[in-house]
Amino acid sequence: MRVRDWQEILADVASDSTDPDGWRAVAGSRRGGLGEDLYFGHPSVGVYHLKTYAKNPRDLRGVGTRVARKVDDELDPLLPGDDSAGRFAVRTPPENEDEAKDVATRLEETLKVHAEAPTEPNHLFEDVMEAIDSPAFGPMAYEFDGRPDELDELGDTFEEAEELLSAELEDLIDEDDVDRGFH
Repeated sequence: MRVRDWQEILADVASDSTDPDGWRAVAGSRRGGLGEDLYFGHPSVGVYHLKTYAKNPRDLRGVGTRVARKVDDELDPLLPGDDSAGRFAVRTPPENEDEAKDVATRLEETLKVHAEAPTEPNHLFEDVMEAIDSPAFGPMAYEFDGRPDELDELGDTFEEAEELLSAELEDLIDEDDVDRGFH
């Protein structure tokens, strides 16, 4: 198991040519300590685990690793289905001005179509993600000030990764002195 910076993992996901709407995620507060846990997976790519914290409002830091090479029958029920209320997406910015204009035009047309016809929230989300060419998006179970039960079950399933990533994140937190208050 190789621990990497959380942004490297997201860059790998963004560069993957896998079906973008097959991803699912579970996230919430860390079990013990500062920050958040995020598991996200795709049936043909596997499952990743990220641990992050906000060093300050503009600087998110963290670590992560791939914990499974595929979503099997044991992991599938721990990731949310399409009926989940939350959504997540991974997005990379356009590379240049021409690409930005193309994305803006596609997005504008998508929103016009949805504004003129009856639409469901999930369909709007999916169409917007396709218009902006998101490499990964899907349903998400998320608790802002808590932990979904599935997050604990995933942590127990991948106990070794949980311990290793927690130790690595604690090292980052110690290096950054974010565990101290202001006075």
